[in-house]
Amino acid sequence: MASIRRTLSPYNVRAHQNGANTPFSPQSPSQKQFPQGKTTFSPLRRFVAGVFFRKHQTRKNFQFSWNKSLLRCFMCFFLGLLLGMAPFNSDFSELRQGDLRKTDFSFEMKPEAVSVQKSAGDLASIEKLKENDLLVGAVELGVVEKIDKTDMKKVLDFVAGKQLIVVSPTYSRAIQAYYLNRLGQLLRLVKPPVLWIVVEMNEASVETAEMLRNMGIMYRHLVCVQNNTDVKDRGVHQRNTALEHIERHRLDGLVYFAADDNIYSLELFESMREISRFGTWPVVMLAQSKNKAILEGPVCNGSQVIGWHTNEKSKRLRRFHVDMAGFSFNSIILWDPKRWHRPTSGPIRQLDTVKEGFQETTFIEQIVEDESQMEGIPLGCNRIMNWHLHLEAHGLAFPKGWVLPKNLDVVIPSK
Repeated sequence: MASIRRTLSPYNVRAHQNGANTPFSPQSPSQKQFPQGKTTFSPLRRFVAGVFFRKHQTRKNFQFSWNKSLLRCFMCFFLGLLLGMAPFNSDFSELRQGDLRKTDFSFEMKPEAVSVQKSAGDLASIEKLKENDLLVGAVELGVVEKIDKTDMKKVLDFVAGKQLIVVSPTYSRAIQAYYLNRLGQLLRLVKPPVLWIVVEMNEASVETAEMLRNMGIMYRHLVCVQNNTDVKDRGVHQRNTALEHIERHRLDGLVYFAADDNIYSLELFESMREISRFGTWPVVMLAQSKNKAILEGPVCNGSQVIGWHTNEKSKRLRRFHVDMAGFSFNSIILWDPKRWHRPTSGPIRQLDTVKEGFQETTFIEQIVEDESQMEGIPLGCNRIMNWHLHLEAHGLAFPKGWVLPKNLDVVIPSK
């Protein structure tokens, strides 16, 4: 009987059942291991493979772990965050070249340079304008020069003028409203700072308070409380009330006694700011007969006082021939006597016990010693800047509220 020998196929060997000699087995030349157990994978690839690819496990030994899943999600998020923050453009090379601390960062948007050319035929190509069209004029480009440092220093060194403290005694009479409004409107024109101190006797009237509120200047409304039977000169006590207020509050400025019935020029208040200690100037006043004018005040050589103008023989005994509206002084003399070496150490006040016409000279003697401490303004004392006119209307009743309730007794009908 013939026998058939079957040749065994190499694929039926048991060694191949587990993939021993398959191309995908570890014995494959493409998967050969290097000496000392090193593979062809780089360290980065081995790290990623260890995180994302689990080792082969049989289903019997497989157990699901939430901790490992959360760890892998966190690693994916962190890796994506690092990749998103990494610079991949040319700015990375620029940052390497220099230190960031030495780099100037600017958020200013600089426009691109534009070159403008003008040809002779540009104007010819412009069509005729319509009614609603707008024509833009030619624009010239230029370079603005820098401001000189000396000019800038002048602007920064600007110093405001000295404060003027104007003291005005007032009382209720027929034309009080006219006098106060006239003086107040003048003080509004004077360059600030200006402080107007208005002093009334015994009580503050509603009419004066309302007028001061509507004037639009800085003011203080004071009241002099004094028994009228003991008052010889009302104005002396009112001015002393203002001096006490200035001394108590240490107001810094130039004090000037401006009666509300006098006439002043704007130049007077501007020239007054040049005074450092005590300044004086001539004043024109009407005589009692009101038929002539009298010039009273200093005679000056420049700003130095060398003499006095006076025409009344009875007043030649005075030391200083000055009207109450003809001088101004620094308020610091009132509350800082050591700084100015005052002749007297007591408070400076006007005296009510002296004869009429001597209040000015006795008051000035408490401020200065002689003419060497005085300043004549303006230079040469050759300008009349205020007038002392006695034009008070007697016999007129004071209208309550400065309003006449009815017409006068005599009325002339209009034609």
